[in-house]
Amino acid sequence: MSSDVEQDRPTPASGTDATERESRAVAEAARESDWSRPSFAKGLYLGHFDLDLVHPHPRATPEDQARGEEFLVRLREVCEGIDGAQIERDALIPDDVLARLADIGAFGMKIPREYGGLGLTMSAYGQALMLVGSAHPSLGALLSAHQSIGVPEPVKLVGTPEQKQAFLPRCAAGAISAFLLTEPDVGSDPARMGSTATPTEDGTAYLLDGVKLWTTNGVVAELLVVMARVPEHDGNGDHQQKGGITAFVVEGKAEGITVERRNSFMGLKGIENGLTRFHQVRVPAENRLGKEGDGLKIALTTLNAGRLSIPAMCAAAGKWALKISREWSAERVQWGRPVGEHGAVAGKIAFIAATTYGLESVLELSAQLADAGSKDIRIEAALAKLWASEMAWQIADELVQVRGGRGYETAESLRARGERAVPAEQMMRDLRINRIFEGSTEIMHLLIAREAVDAHLKAAGALADKDASLEAKARAAAGASGFYAKWLPQLVVGKGAAPTSYAEFGALATHLRFVERSSRKLARQTFYGMSRWQAKMEYRQAFLGRVVDIGAELFAIAAACSRAEMLRTDDEARGRSAYQLADVFCQQSRLRVERLFTDLWSNSDDADTRLAKGVLAGDYTWLEEGVLDQSEGTGPWIAPWSPGASESESVWRAVR
Repeated sequence: MSSDVEQDRPTPASGTDATERESRAVAEAARESDWSRPSFAKGLYLGHFDLDLVHPHPRATPEDQARGEEFLVRLREVCEGIDGAQIERDALIPDDVLARLADIGAFGMKIPREYGGLGLTMSAYGQALMLVGSAHPSLGALLSAHQSIGVPEPVKLVGTPEQKQAFLPRCAAGAISAFLLTEPDVGSDPARMGSTATPTEDGTAYLLDGVKLWTTNGVVAELLVVMARVPEHDGNGDHQQKGGITAFVVEGKAEGITVERRNSFMGLKGIENGLTRFHQVRVPAENRLGKEGDGLKIALTTLNAGRLSIPAMCAAAGKWALKISREWSAERVQWGRPVGEHGAVAGKIAFIAATTYGLESVLELSAQLADAGSKDIRIEAALAKLWASEMAWQIADELVQVRGGRGYETAESLRARGERAVPAEQMMRDLRINRIFEGSTEIMHLLIAREAVDAHLKAAGALADKDASLEAKARAAAGASGFYAKWLPQLVVGKGAAPTSYAEFGALATHLRFVERSSRKLARQTFYGMSRWQAKMEYRQAFLGRVVDIGAELFAIAAACSRAEMLRTDDEARGRSAYQLADVFCQQSRLRVERLFTDLWSNSDDADTRLAKGVLAGDYTWLEEGVLDQSEGTGPWIAPWSPGASESESVWRAVR
């Protein structure tokens, strides 16, 4: 973080009463504002389709690929011995499963070999999560929370040599870690964070107080990454202002930590997710990650690659759904024909197959770009998480529909009456959280949109600031006109207009030309929105969401085509098959893009906003009459947690 940002870092006097402006300022200060490396996805939003950034498709080195394949063989042996149905019944991952995973190094997949880890590529890590997640998704959640956002990733990225030596070998050996950011009253608005880390007078430690909610792995974690607000203070008498949201590595068994409960959910029945309280927990100063105030920046940087764990789980679900829908639709006969031969079902099977190919393509391209390290993938990783979580949910819905009543029935019930125990309804429950995990779809839309319109905000300057004076806006308008005078003409025509462009892709060339044309169109439409709403653009969240979704589809099309060509060069037979899958996927995706472009300007957004305001004001409570309220009690929506309100940590650790 640059020094000028540090000096201007907003720090509300109390996190719980932060204003909207303070909240936005805190989030903005945590952004990575530097774009020193090229970004394929960022270019898409600016009308610049640079295929050279993703084609030829990036690959792992032969050595890295061999090590990854060797580990996957060992992992498969372990996974084949895991009883996913038992985890679902008991809502618990057995200790012997964790021990076997630790024995083969599964807790150190992303940890460098010099610290006892396996040092696998992101691509191999994604394949491993697909495999272990197919045994039971709770296992994928545990391993990814441990390595993608838990202690290993931030320590690897920003830890001191001493911190790396102290924590990474432990994590690689199987010491489970967790990431603690969310609080009972604080979700996506970190400026309101209530947890505090107060420096001791001698400066050797911090005293941590607060409550953290939805702490995946937190119930059983040996090490924690905790975000807490350090009050403003003078550092060691040098009169340098410090403080702000800061990251710490905390020992899970430290005095003053209480795991007050283990939460239960719609899906992911084996997940160890709880509510953790900190009361005067002493954290050594050497356990602070980075500088004071760098906590959110560290969290966002960690998530750049960490978000790719979710596309891996989604791709795994797509693969399994394809297998089940294929087998079932070929065997189930209705009206004298297998159901898969009926057009209504055939369309669903085609969607599942094409989208599964798209899911794996997006995952593989994003992971390989992350491994290469030469590209900025913050938008690509965010798009992958957003798009994959939404598309996998649609796949699950279609699988349940294809299976009919058996799709709605539990695997245990099917098994009890002698039928194949297919947990289709479980997959639907397990996948639903991915649209919320690590940034909900709505938050991801806003996060990506902020990056997508960054160039416009910089060009517009004060025009995009609702608090700017008229004089400042006038000066900004003059500067913006210069930027757009050079930029807009570049969006008129491009390579996508030439019928022979991208000829090396054969039948897929038409889809790449579509991406190039649509990228320029998207940039123009974003400009029109910026011109129309200026400083109010940030409140047009439905519009921005569609802009983001268009870019996500264009990214997926490019990934599908690049991967198909790579597979063709490796294996002609599989390549032909991949081309067919990619072609259908691109056709389906293009239809979604066209609908989104139409919806940019033809929608009910304004009417929806007015209606929502009326609902919140109580204008339509009569519509709620005639039913019973099944929620219990009349207390607050957010529980007022107090010390000793729930069971102690020892009770929950005894569950293991």
